[in-house]
Amino acid sequence: MKPSRHQVTQLLKAWSEGEPTALEKIMALVYQELHGMARRYMAHERPGHTLQPTALVHEAYVRLVDSAQASFENRAHFFAVCAQVMRRILVDWARSRQAQKRGGVVPPLELDEALVGGEEPGRDLVALDDALKILTAQDPRKGQVVELRFFGGLSVEETAAVLKVSPETVMRDWKFAKNWLRRELSKERLSK
Repeated sequence: MKPSRHQVTQLLKAWSEGEPTALEKIMALVYQELHGMARRYMAHERPGHTLQPTALVHEAYVRLVDSAQASFENRAHFFAVCAQVMRRILVDWARSRQAQKRGGVVPPLELDEALVGGEEPGRDLVALDDALKILTAQDPRKGQVVELRFFGGLSVEETAAVLKVSPETVMRDWKFAKNWLRRELSKERLSK
């Protein structure tokens, strides 16, 4: 049975107020959804990747527990933060793998509704992460839309709720950001 949005929101409020067992209760309620998110991320990684979806969820949990007491507005906001944490874990892993290898060209990632696996998806993720940092510096909301939609898997409506804007604004930002990122990633391909 899928937990109600109200249940999760109430537990998030309790956790924000310092209830020590609230995060464990939240994780028990949303674990399957987080595991699904992690599976979507991992589906685009190379076969034999040493990090598995379960480990990704557990590492995200550890980082949430270790972080300063967070304040979440609602369930969608919590999932957005979880998506961001998982993205950081994967990007950190990919960067460490690249540091272990010698040289090589980083192939660009084509942005679509989901990650498209290339020969070395970790490198693709790093290229996308670098481009996304530039976009976010230029227009933070558009960067957040990409983060929530592309990495977090949030719907247009959920993204609008988290950002406190209209769904139409999310769609405009999403369209602009996808085109901007494609252009940036294409520039990188041409410069290699």
